[in-house]
Amino acid sequence: MAFDFIEHSIEQRRTKSLLRRRICIQSSDARYINVDSKRYLNFASNDYLGLGGPVLANDVLSGSRSSSLVTGYLDVHKKLEHALCQLLGYDDAMLFSSGFSANSSVLKALFNEQSVAKDSAIFQDKLNHASLIDGALHSDARHIRFNHNDMNHLRARLEKSNALNKLIVSEGVFSMDGDSAPLAQLHALKQQHNAWLMIDDAHAFGITGKQGLGSAQTQNKPDILVITFGKAMACQGAAVLASHDVIDYLVQVNRDYIYSTAMSPVMAHSALQQLDKVINADDARTQLQQNIALFQQLCANVNIPLLTSNTPIQPIVLGSAENALKAQRKLKEHNIWLTAIRPPTVPHNTARLRVTLTAAHKSDDIHYLVQVLGEVL
Repeated sequence: MAFDFIEHSIEQRRTKSLLRRRICIQSSDARYINVDSKRYLNFASNDYLGLGGPVLANDVLSGSRSSSLVTGYLDVHKKLEHALCQLLGYDDAMLFSSGFSANSSVLKALFNEQSVAKDSAIFQDKLNHASLIDGALHSDARHIRFNHNDMNHLRARLEKSNALNKLIVSEGVFSMDGDSAPLAQLHALKQQHNAWLMIDDAHAFGITGKQGLGSAQTQNKPDILVITFGKAMACQGAAVLASHDVIDYLVQVNRDYIYSTAMSPVMAHSALQQLDKVINADDARTQLQQNIALFQQLCANVNIPLLTSNTPIQPIVLGSAENALKAQRKLKEHNIWLTAIRPPTVPHNTARLRVTLTAAHKSDDIHYLVQVLGEVL
């Protein structure tokens, strides 16, 4: 029968422990989460600095009512863009309602003209976020992958390419492994091969560098920087920062931007408030680093292997999806909320528990987490 593939696909995923389910959260913050009237310690939040909470937006319009190129580009949007440019040292910016849209649309838009695409190539880290992969796959440029953080492999790929327009794309901090991109080496390679560098700083902004400026803290800033507001800023939306010419070009050809209603003014207002909190959150960043160090030391004491990461993302690789789900269920029985990350989000045989630490966690929380992990694993 028609569309039988849907039921078949769902059943296959269920059999392989890969079926995804939405869970309705009653309330949550950076430390606790409430589900079905039960409270759990929350180790699955991206609110790394614990800055989430009520935001007052009196007299702010709930909706922008049209796209940014009709009547949707409002004063609050311009203020947010200006604040980001001043803070991060870029000429211009444009706002998106999600980081996924920002990432994917930039790669599609840059190489959307056949005359340009035939002379262009995108070089991506194999562990880049799905939004970056999707953007490149829907681009007309050649899509070339290099092994994760392997600069020798990237160099070889660049040397073999005769493309005129080369764009290297990486994450600042990788969302599933928690490790950081070698920014200095990426910059050196881009200079040697007359390329550009684009960095998705979703999990670095607010966390790494002075004032949490992430990848933009370096003297050699990427040519295109994507900042998302849903992690350390604890709100919603994203911004693409670049030169005036790049932003002007994207305004002309970026279909996601042109044909979408502009970001809600409420969210832009919230992002402005949260941006100020992030750059003044040095105490929270210090506490976060202390929590990361404590977790790593306690795990080492009981021989729980962690991937190499100095960020709030601390993965514990368990191999099979079934093992990861089983561990997740056992942790839940001990009032700990953790997410089992399974393929295709991560490569096959690398299903894992993705522990995310925040500045809001107390020492006792982390001791309890590691104690239970030791029993469960």
